[in-house]
Amino acid sequence: MDQIAHRFIPVNGLKLHIAEVGSESSPAVIFLHGFPETWYTWRHQMIAVANAGFRAIAPDFRGYGLSDSPTEPEKASFTDMINDTASILDSLAISKVFVIGKDFGAIVAYPFALQHPEKVAGIITLGLPFMPPGAFTNQFVLPEGFYPRRWQEPGRAEADFSRFDVKTVVRNIYILFSQSELQIADENQEIMDLVKPATPLPSWFTKEDIEIYAASYEKSGFRTALQVPYRTLNTVGSEVQDPKVEVPTTVIMGEEEYLLKIPGMGEYIRSGEVKKYVPKQETIYVPHGSHFLPEQFPNKVNQLILNFLNQNKHLALV
Repeated sequence: MDQIAHRFIPVNGLKLHIAEVGSESSPAVIFLHGFPETWYTWRHQMIAVANAGFRAIAPDFRGYGLSDSPTEPEKASFTDMINDTASILDSLAISKVFVIGKDFGAIVAYPFALQHPEKVAGIITLGLPFMPPGAFTNQFVLPEGFYPRRWQEPGRAEADFSRFDVKTVVRNIYILFSQSELQIADENQEIMDLVKPATPLPSWFTKEDIEIYAASYEKSGFRTALQVPYRTLNTVGSEVQDPKVEVPTTVIMGEEEYLLKIPGMGEYIRSGEVKKYVPKQETIYVPHGSHFLPEQFPNKVNQLILNFLNQNKHLALV
């Protein structure tokens, strides 16, 4: 961890935190986190790719971790995250990059590639594939009582989370999202009620990890994190008409990833329909893998990422 350097850079009126490791002259890889994560999600992958001769960069999105929050978090959007990613690369004088996104980081990665194709050498996403136009309004209908539906409602998650300290909120979310089934709350339940206090942490997640994530969210709060992604899901896939991602792409899914149980999601990936939008996509399934693959199976994920980067390294040369 002490190999990883940290700095703040001015981006679109905010100071955003980035973690980085590796030579500035090496091919660049930018890692985009999901929720409830920060740059720290990628700690194992950053070291591995740097040791393999790449430059690893992992920002905290605006309103997450150590990055500044926007002045009006309730107006934040995926477009902000896409524009911030472009601005980070411009600030670091990186003209070509491999983009790796987990969870909603994938929802930033693909539109970023569509809007800035000249900047992207290849894409890896974990947990989510390319999301088609109108994804969460037309194609994938989220069940009532499923956490994204609950958290779309302004104030509901805030009231739910406020009953607990930040460490407990992070702990509960990691336990919930590590399950292989969709966790559905009853009408008179809140999402935090789905975790019993005695439920153990996943074996690969430590109390120190909780402390680090909680310290970040004690700084940032959850206002922006609830806005993006949850309260902007209806905009997913709206960025580009007739989208087609032309660069090589790999999707890495845990076989026990609960998102595969969203109605229509597993079929969309397995049927090959996603290749209408991402024709050069390969999908790899990790046995026993959950939603948190980079932390659950870091060595396996590192191997898959390095295989992709080494196969496509020539595409990063400018």
